[in-house]
Amino acid sequence: MEVAIRKMGNSQGVLIPKPILAQVGLEGRADLQVRDGVIEIRPLRRDPRAGWADDARRVAEHGDDAPVWPELPNEGDDALVW
Repeated sequence: MEVAIRKMGNSQGVLIPKPILAQVGLEGRADLQVRDGVIEIRPLRRDPRAGWADDARRVAEHGDDAPVWPELPNEGDDALVW
């Protein structure tokens, strides 16, 4: 698809059609890089576990970190040697 490079304030830009943005999952913010002379625009890849350590600390501070289920021993567990 051929697109026009347009003046946008002190910069220049390209308008990306909404269906193309939806097709690649871009909305709000994106990762923009140049690699081997090619401009790449990709969805931001966030760490799915970001903030887990802070959340775990907060839960522990409130005493909500106890097991939900009581310990469920198996028959014969007391005979096992570890």
